[in-house]
Amino acid sequence: MNTAPLDLSLLPASASVAADGRLWVAGVDVGVLADRFGTPLFVYDEEHLRARCREYRKYFGDGVAYAGKAFLCKAMARLVDEEGLHLDVATGGELHVALAAGFPPERIIFHGNNKSIGELAGALAAGVGRIVADSDAELDRIEALVGDEGLGAPRVLVRVTPGVEAHTHEYIETGTDDSKFGFPVRSGSALAAAERVAASGHMHFAGLHCHIGSQIYVLGSYARAMAVVGRLAAEVEAATGARVDELNLGGGLGVAYEAGQQPPEVADYAAVLRRSLADAARDAGLRRVPGLFVEPGRSIVARAALTLYRVGTIKEIPGVRTYVAVDGGMSDNPRPAFYGARYEAFDPARTADPRPLRATVAGKHCESGDVVVRDAQLPGGLAVGDLLGTPATGAYGYAMASNYNKVPRPPVVFVAGGEARLVVRRETLDDLLTLEET
Repeated sequence: MNTAPLDLSLLPASASVAADGRLWVAGVDVGVLADRFGTPLFVYDEEHLRARCREYRKYFGDGVAYAGKAFLCKAMARLVDEEGLHLDVATGGELHVALAAGFPPERIIFHGNNKSIGELAGALAAGVGRIVADSDAELDRIEALVGDEGLGAPRVLVRVTPGVEAHTHEYIETGTDDSKFGFPVRSGSALAAAERVAASGHMHFAGLHCHIGSQIYVLGSYARAMAVVGRLAAEVEAATGARVDELNLGGGLGVAYEAGQQPPEVADYAAVLRRSLADAARDAGLRRVPGLFVEPGRSIVARAALTLYRVGTIKEIPGVRTYVAVDGGMSDNPRPAFYGARYEAFDPARTADPRPLRATVAGKHCESGDVVVRDAQLPGGLAVGDLLGTPATGAYGYAMASNYNKVPRPPVVFVAGGEARLVVRRETLDDLLTLEET
């Protein structure tokens, strides 16, 4: 049984362990944060976020859009703007947050597999830089809005599904033929959609978009997708005479959630994409190499944050298992319940201690599947009232949080330079009643 202390490489870049074993992030004792803001609590290392944005800019230049679905609030949108990235939004709600934060609309890419008339009208009125079209019905809506309402013709990328296996969980794989996203290449639908956009007087054809999935470790999957999209780009140019200015390969680069996992480096990811783009352009006979765009989300924010909980109950079932129940759960991190995602757990007051106790960290919700970490390794002597932390929760934790069992959503704190600032307050019980009519 592995009893090793927590692998510190899972923590935010500024994390350090004091002589007394307490965890500090960006010069702040996380135990003090838990006392000040309560638990559950999301703690983000702001400089870690900025460093990851800059790393992507280093290798991809202006061709980087942060995928807001991973984690978005006004503070994050402003940080992304300050670091010079574009912003990918997937709904009218995410667009609203971005615009409320003052994010430049011309640097927004609007995604979504079922954009409503209202969402598209809002995007067009705001002047978003690109719309990624996902279906013929959506193209109908755009043309109707531009033609009937007199809204400006947008730059449109056609999202295509290349039929590529991404070697990840089926729930986060999006590039196979059997996908709710995009126009399949194999059937000819993708080429027909691109021809339609290029011929339309109500849309400007900007290029092709392809996203094959999330939490990807096998970089060869991107190379295979690029080959397919490159051939399609050549077919589009031959059929329409239009130039394919951009090939957007989406995001999905994997991150480490447990000790021993070795995700690809951004530099290696960039090298594979650029090499495969050059190869695809040459092999397909493209007149010029299109611009390359990527949309990282998880790989920017996941490791930048950790979640802090307070232990409320420890229940030992002899011969079966020990449950350690905390004051959060699937309402602040549904990923373990949704698709068996794995995390580590540790006591931030004893960060460097061995973890000989094998126990399942459970949430407080009325679901047997409400598990934060199954068969976690925890320090001995864990007691009610102690803190527990789960690292690498910066992506799809707060973003997917809910009010299940009417539990208020946790606050979000950014830490930098020895200071903490609250960027999203904790919901109150009265907040749970704000939508009630009677």
